[in-house]
Order: sequence, then C-alpha cells, then structure tokens
Amino acid sequence: MRKLLFCVPMMILLLAACGGGTAGGSEEETLALAIRGEYLEMTSCAATAEVTADYGQRVYQYTMSVEASEEETALVITAPETVAGITARLKGKDSLLEYDGIAVETGPMNQQGLTPVSAVPALLEETRSGYMRACALEEDGTLLRMDCGDPEGEPGKGVETTLWFDADTHALARGEIRVDGFRAILCEFTQFTKE
Repeated sequence: MRKLLFCVPMMILLLAACGGGTAGGSEEETLALAIRGEYLEMTSCAATAEVTADYGQRVYQYTMSVEASEEETALVITAPETVAGITARLKGKDSLLEYDGIAVETGPMNQQGLTPVSAVPALLEETRSGYMRACALEEDGTLLRMDCGDPEGEPGKGVETTLWFDADTHALARGEIRVDGFRAILCEFTQFTKE
C-alpha cells in the first residue's frame, strides 16, 4: 500500500517535470512513467558496473558486481585485481567493508556523504523517487535519459543525477552524479537485471 500511495504523487511530479505538454503525454514521458513504476515495484536487482570516481586530483576506476534487495545491498569489487574481493554491505545507513585487512578509499566526495560505495544505491533511489527535471530519448531512441535534481535548486548547483535506461528492456544502462556541475561519479552498467 505504501508503494502505491507514494507512486501516484511521484508520477504527477514526473509528468510536470518532463513537460506534460500534451494530453496523453509524450513518448518520453510515457516511457519514464513506465520505468519509474517498474523500479518502484522492484524487489531486487543484480548488475555489473564499471565505476569512475573523480575526486578532482585523484580518479579511481574499478568494476563491481551489485546485488540489491529491499533488506541489503552487496557490492563486490571484481577489478582491479589488487582489490578484487573487497565487499561492501549496506543496510539502511549502515555500511560494512569486508576483506582480509585491505581497505578501499571511499571517503566522502561531498558534504552529504556521497561515496563511490553509495553510488549505485543512490542511482536506484533517484530512479524511484528523484525529482525529474527533464527526460528525452537519445541515441536514435534506444536510450531514455532522465535528469534529476533538487526542484528548488539551480542547474549546476548541488547534487544532480542523470540516468540512462535501455528504452526496450528498461535496464539501467548508465548513471552519473554531479556535484556543483562537476561529474564526481560515473557508473556504466554492462549487465543489469531486476525482479
């Protein structure tokens, strides 16, 4: 029941944010609504993500497998080999890094506590409940792009998220998180399945 009550106001916001110019909505709006509804109903997902975390003077790149459910998100680094096997388990606001005494630098990238470890859960949360400023079909209609951000904020200020979904399967294909106009995190998904 909670999901349904939450879904209706978010769909209204989505239509307003994406333009809502025509009575039935544009193709982009209709697709965005369908995707949002699917992700609201999703109980779990599995993915492989190529992650680039840019701290300004340092850039880290790694590959991780992701398994997310309503209870927990598990992220396992698979490359580079020197840190492969490090696992992060996220439950609510708690996180735990696991491995044989090895640590990965995942310090905050902004004052809100954004880290590379929290990037995929943050992208999924934006998909479900972020305020959508715009949506458009790209790459000959194969990808739907959704731009999310603070409805009261200025473009280029604060945290903004852009998500790309496969227009046919609705799988999350790519996501980026910008902080004050600077791309801090890029996630490119080579595999994404949802239930």
